Amino acid sequence: MSEISREILSVGDLNRAIAASLEDRFDTVWVSGEISNFKAYDSGHWYFSLKDEEGQIRCVMFRGRNGQVGFMPQSGDLVEVSASLGMYVPRGDIQLTIQTLRRAGMGGLYEAFLKLKAKLAKEGLFDEERKRDIPTHPRSIGIITSPQAAALKDVLSTLARRAPHIPIVIYPTLVQGPDAPAGIIAALKAAEQEHAVDVILLVRGGGSIEDLWAFNDEQLAYAIASSPIPVVSGVGHETDFTIADFVSDLRAPTPTGAAELAAPRRDQMLQELDAIMQALLQQIRQRVEREAQTLDQLALRLGHALPNPDRMREQITSYQQRLTQAWSVRVENWKRNQSHYQSQLEMLNPQRTLERGYAVVLNVGEGFHAARKPGDLHTHAEYEIRLAEGAATVQFEKVTTIKDAS
Repeated sequence: MSEISREILSVGDLNRAIAASLEDRFDTVWVSGEISNFKAYDSGHWYFSLKDEEGQIRCVMFRGRNGQVGFMPQSGDLVEVSASLGMYVPRGDIQLTIQTLRRAGMGGLYEAFLKLKAKLAKEGLFDEERKRDIPTHPRSIGIITSPQAAALKDVLSTLARRAPHIPIVIYPTLVQGPDAPAGIIAALKAAEQEHAVDVILLVRGGGSIEDLWAFNDEQLAYAIASSPIPVVSGVGHETDFTIADFVSDLRAPTPTGAAELAAPRRDQMLQELDAIMQALLQQIRQRVEREAQTLDQLALRLGHALPNPDRMREQITSYQQRLTQAWSVRVENWKRNQSHYQSQLEMLNPQRTLERGYAVVLNVGEGFHAARKPGDLHTHAEYEIRLAEGAATVQFEKVTTIKDAS
C-alpha cells in the first residue's frame, strides 16, 4: 500500500481508538499506590494520581462513587482502588475511572465494613429521623473510653475549659481489641441504668482500621441505636469513619470535637444570659412606662368623672338638712300617734266607767266572776262590789228580778 492511499487519522480519532482498545483489553482492575496531587472539586468529583517507585497514573472518582468511601483521602495516603482503564480523549491521558477506594491493607476488613454498613443502612439505623437531639444545656455528661486513652485527657481539658460547671461521669472500658465491643456495650447499659447523664461521648484517638475495628461491631451499633441517652461519637481523626459514627446521634471529627459539640461554652452562656437579662429589663421598663401612661389617662378620666368638691359639700349639707327635717317630722308623727293611742286606752279603762257611777258585782265564791244577769245573783252568797272609790263585800237576803230593767 502506498503512503498516499494509507488512511490518515485525526488525533481525536486516534485517542478514541486507543481508549476503545484499552476498554476492550482491560476489565475492572485493582491497583495499589500512593495518592498524589489530590483535589476535590466543587462538583464533588475527585482528581488525583496514583504513584509508586516505578510510575504514576491519573485517576478520577466521580461524586456518585466517592460518597461511599467513608473518609476524605489526602495526598500521601496509601490506597487500593478498583477501576476501569481508559483514556481521557481531549488530553490523550490514560486514566483510571475509580469505582471503589479503600485504604491499603484493609482488604477483607473494608469489605466487611461496607457490607455491614449497607445492611444497617437498609434497616434504617442511619436515618436522620431516628436520631435524637443533643441537649443544648446538659446537666451532666458521660464519657465512654479507656482511662489510659490520650483522648480522655483531651476531652476532659476541653470540657473543663468550656463548661467547668457540668458534672462528668466516666464509664471506663476497653476501646481496642476483641473484648472492646462487649465492654463498650456494658458501659452504655450502665449509663442507661444509672440515669445520671444527659448525653454520652463515645471517644477514642486515631489509629489504623484494625485499631478502630471495635467501633465497627454490629451489636455495638444496635446498642447505640437503642440507647435512650443521645450519643456523640468522636472516634479517630477527621478522615476516619466507623459504623459507630453513622449510627450515633451526632458524629464529631475528633474526641475534642465531641466535647465541643456536647458542652456549651460557659462564657458564651453567660453572654446569652446577660443579653436575655437586658432584653427582660427593657421589656419591663417599656411595660412600666405603658402602665404609667395608662394610669395617667385613667386619673384624668376620673378627675372629669368626679363632681366638684365644693358642690359635693353643698349636696352633703342639703342631704343632712333634709334628713334632719324628715326625722323631725317622723318623730312628731310618732308623738301624735302615741297621744291618740293613750287617749283610746284611757277611754277603755274600767276605772273611768266606775267613775261615771257604775259598779261591778263579783261572785267571790266563783273566782271573782262578774255577774252579768240577775240569775247570777243568789241569796246568802258573798259578793264583792267594786265602786269608783273602793269596794265592799255584801250578801243578798232577797233577789227580785225586774223584767223591764231599761
